[in-house]
Parts: sequence; structure tokens; C-alpha cells
Amino acid sequence: MSSRSTTITTTGLPLHTGASGEAVRDLQRRLAGVGLDTPAPEGGRFGPSTEAALRQFQHQRGLVATGICDQGTWSALVEAGYRLGDRLLYLRSPMLRGDDVAELQLHLGSLGFDAGRVDGIFGPDTEHALKDFQRNAGLTTDGVGGRDVVAELERLGAKADRTVSVAGVRERELLRHAPRVLDQRRIIIGEGGGLDAVAGAVGRLLHEGGAIVAVLHHPDPSVQAAEANEFEAELYLHLAVDECGPCRAAFYATAGFESSGGHQLAQLVLEAIAEVEELDAGEAQGMRLPVLRETRMPAVVCWMGPPERVVEQAGTLADALARAVRRWAETPFDA
Repeated sequence: MSSRSTTITTTGLPLHTGASGEAVRDLQRRLAGVGLDTPAPEGGRFGPSTEAALRQFQHQRGLVATGICDQGTWSALVEAGYRLGDRLLYLRSPMLRGDDVAELQLHLGSLGFDAGRVDGIFGPDTEHALKDFQRNAGLTTDGVGGRDVVAELERLGAKADRTVSVAGVRERELLRHAPRVLDQRRIIIGEGGGLDAVAGAVGRLLHEGGAIVAVLHHPDPSVQAAEANEFEAELYLHLAVDECGPCRAAFYATAGFESSGGHQLAQLVLEAIAEVEELDAGEAQGMRLPVLRETRMPAVVCWMGPPERVVEQAGTLADALARAVRRWAETPFDA
């Protein structure tokens, strides 16, 4: 097993066009490691080819393709470097993250062991599923993913459909049996700056409809995700400003897992926004943004713009968003 450190270096971030030095070389090495080579002449220099490769990586990973290597992109690059079998996988603090963890979750889920959503984070659900698998396979039940686990998963994996995970089935079943009304549903409305008035208005409208609502204003999406999980929310809607438009919405999706509830809310949000005068709505998109990945409930990020039109239509927009959530409560996924 590899003994590579899981520490994610943040020195020198963000990296963008014009940057140079060892941090850029490290970035280029990591891009090459996931099959996105940059020409030798750009070695150590962040030029057009490095930016293009980085944008391609961000697009492939379900991140916003800015061409700038920020903390989220750097973390995703580090995680992309791990393959199942590279290291021992087990529950620890901070939790292990990586594509190897996602591979483990996908293997387990395809065999009927519920490791939770395929998020690449080794948490309690993954440990529980791994122990269940070890017990069923006659392996040492220690919750550690080592060579014996990998070998048994590979032996059984040829018979399993790894495009389908039990986590997706579980989410749909939870939504199927949930109340079809807004009353007493636990909902989070979040925003990271610039939309506090709209978020507050949506929260009030939902509260008036009987929901138990919390409105979050923290700029760090991971902090908001943690607070939403602690609140035990049934739904999370994050509002963000888009300088250009049209309005867009994203839900969590990755190989082997798509949030049915998030997909439905994203579509309903965009349909409601399309009814607002002077605001255009794009399409719902599956992404792996940190706040979508780290929340444990159906979640959506909605970008709205241009800013001046959002301000002008703030009241109508809040009504539209609250209406979308009410519709979601009535029909939480597309059967």
C-alpha cells in the first residue's frame, strides 16, 4: 500500500495564468497524472495550455470551470491521484477523501451494501457498509479497506452493475415515503454573500407555509454543509450571484450516483425562475461542488443574475423560489 501523505498543500493558491514556480510544476504534474498533459515549454509556467487542461479537469470533475486553481480544485486534483488499493482506507479524523474511497463506495453499493452516497469521503456509513461486506465475505471485520478487501471486491465486481448504487435507491425510498406537504419539513436556505435579502425572504415564506427553516449566510460552503447536516435538513437550497446569467442550477451527481431529489428541485427552481420577468433560466446540471458533495440531503446550488435584475425582481424571485420548494415537497422526485 502507498504511504503517500494525505495532506493537501495550499501554499501559493490560487494559481492562474501568469503564475510560475514549483507550485505550478506540481499542478502540471498532477494534471498529467490524470491524463491531462501540458506541453513541456510551459513547465513551471501557467500558460494557455495549463489553463485549458485545468478547465478540462474542472469540467470533468463537476466543478465550475474557471481555469483558476483554487483550494477546491487543488483538493480535487489531490483526490484524483488515488486509486483503490493505493492505501489503507478506514474511518479517521479528518475523514479520508479520494477517488479510491469513491471506488470503494461504488463497489460496495453495487453489491447491495449501503455506503451512503458516492462522495469519496470515508465516513461512518462507509465504515458500516465495509464491515457488513467483510462479515459476509468471511474477512476480518475491522472496517479497514486493505488488499484482501480490494481482491474480494474485484472478484465479485465482475458480476455487479456499478452504474447503480443502493444509495440512490435509498434516497428515492426516503422521498417516496416523506410527507407531501411543506408543514414541518426541515429546510435550509443558504447564501454566501450578496443575496441575504432574497434568502431571508424565501425563508420567511417557507416558514409561513409551516416549514422549519434555517437561513445560513456563511461564505464557506463546507461550513454551510456541516450546519445543514447538523440541522438534519431534508432539503438544502443555496443561492449565489452570477454576474452574467442566465440563471443556472446544479445538483449532486457522480459516477454511480445521482441525487434524484436534488435533480427534481433544480428543475423546479429553474422552471419557477423562468416565470420571473427579465430573468432567463438555463438547464439543471449534475455537479460535484463541495456543498453538494458534503450535504447529506437533496441539495441544489442556484446561480442568479445579472445582479441588477435580481435586485429589481427580489420580491418576485423569492416568491418563485418558495413556490419551487413547495412543488418539490409535493413531488420530490421524477418517478
